[in-house]
Amino acid sequence: MKVRFTEAALDDLREIREFLLLNYPSVTASVEQRIRIVTDRIGTWPESSPRVIGYPDIRVAPLGRYPYWLFYAIVGETVEILHIHHTSRRPFWEKEP
Repeated sequence: MKVRFTEAALDDLREIREFLLLNYPSVTASVEQRIRIVTDRIGTWPESSPRVIGYPDIRVAPLGRYPYWLFYAIVGETVEILHIHHTSRRPFWEKEP
């Protein structure tokens, strides 16, 4: 399946990269690589991640050793990456109406 990042998710990626480069430059490339790995996985197996409670059309994929969750939706033949969230932040995500 084709994977597409929404503008909000691209903003998240930019913010994550800037934060990591400023505070943890030695892990920036590893986090970016893990995001690519998870993105490739959900592009291949889009239904492999659990649905978000209260948002039945949205799934969440953790990045494993890094404290981020990747929220996405399956729209036709496309996986749309909606949001990438640091797990220590609350609320975890608020979907716009």
